[in-house]
Amino acid sequence: MNKILIIEDNLSIANTLQEIISEEIKDHTVEIAENGMEGFKNIEKTDYQLIICDLKMPKMSGSEVLSKSMEIKPESNFIMISGHADVEVAVNCLKNGAYDFIEKPIEFNRLITAVKNALNRNQLHSENKNLKSENSQLRKKISKKYVMVGNSEALAGIQDIIGKVASSDARVLITGPNGAGKELVAHAIHEKSDRNTGPLVEVNCAAIPSELIESELFGHIKGSFTGAIKNKQGKFELADKGTLFLDEIGDMSLMAQAKVLRALQEKRIAPVGGDKEIAIDVRVIAATNKDMKSEIAAGRFREDLYHRLSVIEISVPSLAERKSDIPILVEYFINNISNEQGMQKKEFSPQAIAALQDFPWPGNIRELRNVVERLLILGNNPISADDVEKFVKK
Repeated sequence: MNKILIIEDNLSIANTLQEIISEEIKDHTVEIAENGMEGFKNIEKTDYQLIICDLKMPKMSGSEVLSKSMEIKPESNFIMISGHADVEVAVNCLKNGAYDFIEKPIEFNRLITAVKNALNRNQLHSENKNLKSENSQLRKKISKKYVMVGNSEALAGIQDIIGKVASSDARVLITGPNGAGKELVAHAIHEKSDRNTGPLVEVNCAAIPSELIESELFGHIKGSFTGAIKNKQGKFELADKGTLFLDEIGDMSLMAQAKVLRALQEKRIAPVGGDKEIAIDVRVIAATNKDMKSEIAAGRFREDLYHRLSVIEISVPSLAERKSDIPILVEYFINNISNEQGMQKKEFSPQAIAALQDFPWPGNIRELRNVVERLLILGNNPISADDVEKFVKK
């Protein structure tokens, strides 16, 4: 049963409050404590959904009860009441964690409204806590797909930058060859940021036809073009309060680039075919495998958009630049692939690892994973250098 505690040294007032609240608020028992000391002892041993506390009492004042309760149970829900208060006292109570402050003589309609609002707030807080816990578990499952594996100096440098930039809202441009792990960096930044309870929405700019990219990013209004049979939210709107990851940004059309630039400048978007603008709160992370300065010089990418996107630039090294990570990556992929596919684990001989480290890896980490999977299926146990020579295409 949910419980409400009234701490009031005037028993006449306490009994009246108990009677009114019990009548108006169902499914809650209402208890009384006759002084601050008794009330605090009750709070120590019982979790109350709401505490209504007088300010001036013997043995322990309401202010003391409030501050001590917040130390041991910071989520306590307090409504303070007093006939000897001024604005400064009320403000101090609210600053110290009280939900509301009501002056005596108490207007009972005002009190009941405050009680209902406080209990609703408590319920919402509990629901949000449960949702955050569920989201945390979900993020742990998702994050397993986006693990940055290795202990090379190059990778340590990237992780150091991620740690510094994640807590800000600075836009980040991630550069590097295909398959090197740019997506992992974007996910790591989002997971370590204050936006990690919000969505991470990904857009592969190279995979979307140029005539559809604006609709994909900004949404569209029904009937705005052939095939627009209903209203559609764009990725910017879907990523509100979270992160938008624009992968392969170098392949975006110049017209779409102009609209993205405007969205970043004004923090507002307009769906295709619509005249009503929508405010957005989005952190943008972009990635590309292209030399952006060459793209700018060739007139294929806007210089002003480049500078907007590259407040922080992170260059992800190729696997050829971090070959010392190959033994750790191989072990990680063995466990990962075996668990995912129910496949027998196999050992890699030191000679097989050395052979893998001699390979140029044009496809980077993505290619290494495919090679490990191929060797687990086709190779001997333990996997030898001959297996690598036979099954790794050069």
